[in-house]
Amino acid sequence: MAKTGVNLVIVESPAKAKTIGKYLGSGYKVTASMGHLRDLPKSKLGVDIENGFVPDYQPVKGREDTIKALKSAARGCERVYLATDPDREGEAISWHLKELLGLSDERARRVTFNEITKNVVKDSIAHPREIDQDLVDAQQARRILDRIVGYKLSPLLWKKIRRGLSAGRVQSVAARMVTDREAEIRAFIPEEYWLVDVNLSLVGKEGGFWARFYGTEKGKAELRSAEEVETVVRAVKASPFVVGNVRRTDKRRSPPPPFITSTLQQEASRKLGMTPRRAMSIAQQLYEGVEISGEGAVGLITYMRTDSLRLSDEALDDAKRYIADNFGPDHHPGQPNRYKTKSGAQDAHEAIRPSSVFITPDRIRQSVSNDQYRLYKLIWSRFLACQMKPATYDSLTVDAISAGYVFRANHSALKFAGFMAVYTESRDDESDEDAGALPELEEGDAAELEDIKSEQKFTQPPPRYTEASLIKAMEETGVGRPSTYAPTISTIIDREYVVKEGKTLRPTPLGEVVTQLMKDRFSDIVDLRFTARMEEILDDVEKGKSNWKSVLGDFYGGFSESVSSAETALEGERIKIPDEVSDEVCDLCGRRMVVKSGRFGRFLGCPGYPECTFTKPLVVEMPGKCPKCGGRILKRTSKNGYTYYACEKLKDCGFMTWDVPVADNCPECGDTLFKKSGRGAKKPYCINEKCPNFLPEDRRGYRKKTAADAKADGAETADAEGAGAKKTAAKKPAAKKTGAAPKGGEAKKRARKKKADGAAESAAVKE
Repeated sequence: MAKTGVNLVIVESPAKAKTIGKYLGSGYKVTASMGHLRDLPKSKLGVDIENGFVPDYQPVKGREDTIKALKSAARGCERVYLATDPDREGEAISWHLKELLGLSDERARRVTFNEITKNVVKDSIAHPREIDQDLVDAQQARRILDRIVGYKLSPLLWKKIRRGLSAGRVQSVAARMVTDREAEIRAFIPEEYWLVDVNLSLVGKEGGFWARFYGTEKGKAELRSAEEVETVVRAVKASPFVVGNVRRTDKRRSPPPPFITSTLQQEASRKLGMTPRRAMSIAQQLYEGVEISGEGAVGLITYMRTDSLRLSDEALDDAKRYIADNFGPDHHPGQPNRYKTKSGAQDAHEAIRPSSVFITPDRIRQSVSNDQYRLYKLIWSRFLACQMKPATYDSLTVDAISAGYVFRANHSALKFAGFMAVYTESRDDESDEDAGALPELEEGDAAELEDIKSEQKFTQPPPRYTEASLIKAMEETGVGRPSTYAPTISTIIDREYVVKEGKTLRPTPLGEVVTQLMKDRFSDIVDLRFTARMEEILDDVEKGKSNWKSVLGDFYGGFSESVSSAETALEGERIKIPDEVSDEVCDLCGRRMVVKSGRFGRFLGCPGYPECTFTKPLVVEMPGKCPKCGGRILKRTSKNGYTYYACEKLKDCGFMTWDVPVADNCPECGDTLFKKSGRGAKKPYCINEKCPNFLPEDRRGYRKKTAADAKADGAETADAEGAGAKKTAAKKPAAKKTGAAPKGGEAKKRARKKKADGAAESAAVKE
């Protein structure tokens, strides 16, 4: 085929292709590979270990039409620009595309976009480079390491524990961190301590205040028993109070740095209630481009997988101008705030920021989904705040002394908002010990005791990890990299090694058994320092300091010996998983029910099986309230495997829906909003027919109902309160008011997928 003079640009997603195509114009054809097109085969190890770790890369099954179309497009083009994501995996995808399409070095050119804006896209296309083989080799080393670990360890878990399990170089360490924290909690011995607060009124002056026991005039002290408290109470009741030190200072609270991957995931979890995977999925949409009214597809943020705090000079200048125009010059420090990236970071990209600070959240509010808006506002606000002056507080600390005991009161009042005019960072350990506004006090003022209160307390164990705090711990210990945090946590939850209870993560008995086996037989694999060191070695491969095959060879020798030793030591042994006993009682025989796992996930079963076969769904509480009676909305699974959402008082109330309740309420009527089930970003809508915001069912994105569907309305599968799933009229779910039920074939597909999830590989990949 003759060359047409048109250049081909290959990206990973259609959204990204649409945005870039708008900027490049008619001389370029932009198409999407839809992710990986070549990979290690799923059906076998796919690595020739004996002959130097040679990978057997094959076209991904089901992608034949895409590969054929790309080959056809490439044959007719002068140049092929490989514009996959700007990280190790993106570099590897570009290399695979080059090999798969048979492109020469002269025709295949690599371009990357840290942000998808017109200037950056055109500049990158004007300055292409060759594929960075060191980046590719680092990704190959990671991929093969994870493949070897998964395919060698998973069969051992199948034989000794149960089928369908998996182990992984990063996921097993994450599971261990959650399990070790649970062991700390169980081993924790609480210690008694007491709080004593006094209410004082000033003598000869107006006003009073509360102060808390601090210690003695010699220094801070703790009250550890009721006897010690009684001694203090008796002494201060018999002795007058006098105001001691009065210290007034200005305290500064510095703005937080711009987001990197880990901090974005943590803050999205704390502030927005988003899982890390969900946050990264939405961030990917914002990076690739969303349709903005009157502007077309626009890339709204910079690349979201980064561990760098670096910001471009252009972005810093824009922030300074925006702050001066909208908040006043006094809110900007004059010189840009620059933040030091931690040692060991790859620093390949800028921090996460808006592509343009002038694209405000309000400007795009009507063009994006609610989740896209919330996450963009979070990123935009954090970036703007990081370039503003610190907040200043007027801080007052007062000591009141009686009988040699010191009681202290603190109060802070915001004096200058600074960055807090835009953004306030949330924290896992937030506490408020402010005593409230204090009267005018001077050292030597006399005070009288009006009231005294004491409260017994006990020290608390370390808290369970949340998704946010686990990501923070993984980052601090060097386990994983920005692209692996979210999928790693999703994996250990999907494998049922860990469950979410509210916002916290708890290991299951299965997770504890698997972790203990890994600690006993493969201590290196689940050792945090070893895993962190391996990440550093992969970074050395990326920098060209280490050979990737040598890294694999150094690892495999000891690992292979550990596998052989474990197989010998565990010969003939089968490890039993303890039952996870619930608080629910069997309706038929009265036994306490236990948590079981089936084709469609976890459920409650009677431990008296097979004599008693009673089961019922495991209750999962969803956000929002029932629109009929205000009760809790629970996520349920029918006997046919369909997920639906129903009122906790289903028998009496009758409310159930296929649509997913969300955390937001309708701004008009206040009812809980719902969204269409399934993957991807979907705008919430109101289902209250009396509300001005009501969205009719035919506009909610579901397939149009047939006559048979309409006839079957009301004959849905529903779980009865306190019992297993039962059918009301129809033999299988039909279309409901808020959408269509999944087809029967989908249930079979899910069952096959669940069974196939026992595949050994557990490599952590991007969403």
